[in-house]
Amino acid sequence: MTRGIGWYVHHQGAGHLQRARAVAAHLPRPCTILGTLAGFDTTGLAILDLPDDRPLGDAAFDGRDGAADRPEALHYAPLNHPGLRARMARIANWVARTDPALLVVDVSVEVALFARLLSVPTLVVRLAGTRTDQPHLEAFRSASRLLAPFPEALDGGGVPEWVRAKTIYAGFLTGPTLLNTEASRDIVVVFGQGGAGGDTPALAAAARSVPDRAWHVLGPVSGSGAIPDNLHLHGWVPDVAAHVARAALLVGGGGDGVVALAAAQAKRFLCLPEARAYGEQTEKAAALARLGAAIVQEGWPEASAWPRLIQAALALDPAVIGGLHSPTAAAECAAGIDALAASFERT
Repeated sequence: MTRGIGWYVHHQGAGHLQRARAVAAHLPRPCTILGTLAGFDTTGLAILDLPDDRPLGDAAFDGRDGAADRPEALHYAPLNHPGLRARMARIANWVARTDPALLVVDVSVEVALFARLLSVPTLVVRLAGTRTDQPHLEAFRSASRLLAPFPEALDGGGVPEWVRAKTIYAGFLTGPTLLNTEASRDIVVVFGQGGAGGDTPALAAAARSVPDRAWHVLGPVSGSGAIPDNLHLHGWVPDVAAHVARAALLVGGGGDGVVALAAAQAKRFLCLPEARAYGEQTEKAAALARLGAAIVQEGWPEASAWPRLIQAALALDPAVIGGLHSPTAAAECAAGIDALAASFERT
């Protein structure tokens, strides 16, 4: 009997679940998605919904608990948190009941180490940036293999060699590529679910600074004020890729989802990386700039800077960023995961 696998997804942003969905579609064995999944589209997926482990009350969640006496191998282990206690109990019960061959962990140091204690082999997702703190290194050490959901060319220079050697570079794990057949002069700005979103006055100032192009903004936007005729705020849309396919230029952060979208569509890209722990977006953006795959500007530009930045971005060769995309990445990743799981079934 073929044993199934589990895929743990973090609840900060939508990219973790999107990766799992893209790869699970190609897996030849059962796959259960584990995570706090309220508010996410899980249609067609086998799931194990977990109790929320975020701080009680209104504290912002950054993946750390701030405790002075927390074990050094952990990031987040608050005491007397009923959600966290129930979450781990549910994971343990699922493992005991289903006997998974492998657990993919995207991402959590604590779940990776807990799986090791449950005697479950893990494939731990390693995000971009320099993650050489002790908790990350211990999670990497506990894993059977590591999975980087980006091309090796975008890896950071400070990654230890033993971590690189343990890593499977899967490339961008996205859904099917939508070919660009209706290119226009439009600028498309994408804000993801895990970031701060856009600011209406800042977007209006940018659109006014380049009045000869239509600006289409996808994702959350806050604030109010007068909006110029060439600025269109669409909010959440189900067909982000279709909007991007018609763009002359894509503007967005340095998260995996937006960068993968730019690569899949071979779109000229103005990357505005947001501050993230471990330099996740800034290091990836710097690699894109070195390759000539994007124009990079940290922080939202002043209105006067937009004409220059857009001119530079439009001069990019889109084949460079397009070369970072592999249309078979998700299928090849699934085959690798299946082979890894099979290797544990034979032991």
